[in-house]
Amino acid sequence: MRKKPNLSNITDIATTRFFNIQSMDVEFSNGEKRQYERLKPPGNGAVLVIPMLDDETVLMIYEYSGGTDRYELALTKGKIDDGETPLEAANRELIEEIGYGAKKLTYMKGMSIAPGYQSTFTHIVLAQDLYEDSAQGDEPEPLEVVEHKLANLEVLVYDNDLTEARSIAALYMAKEVIRRQNLSD
Repeated sequence: MRKKPNLSNITDIATTRFFNIQSMDVEFSNGEKRQYERLKPPGNGAVLVIPMLDDETVLMIYEYSGGTDRYELALTKGKIDDGETPLEAANRELIEEIGYGAKKLTYMKGMSIAPGYQSTFTHIVLAQDLYEDSAQGDEPEPLEVVEHKLANLEVLVYDNDLTEARSIAALYMAKEVIRRQNLSD
């Protein structure tokens, strides 16, 4: 059985709007000691939403990404505000980013991005039975919403505009969940 290492001397090295960069001393059960650094975002985590217009059509967005300095094709995502559940945050992000809410929200899985050095946790949510709605979000410019067919997923994941691993994993998960839903109907 794995014994979790002991952490000590956790120190903030730098703080930005999005992350605290922390240094920490780690002592493993065998006595080995190392110093680790991690990115620790403030807040309650994030959501990534797979909005399904119907069982075949997913709505995706083109959004500017500072990390890659280009527009990326991705799924709707955003942070969980104080007092919100992941499902509430998912529906709010849908309404703000793509102009739809969802009557049916299914929590699929929690996922980390880079657990070796980042503590960000993303909740993956499938959104179905969409209805038109809108609210002002925090995007600096309107997002381009595009439709893609899940039947073409094996081609879509090789599109050079789609590089975010969370979105790719979530699309495969959604395809399987919808397949199972249709089998039970």
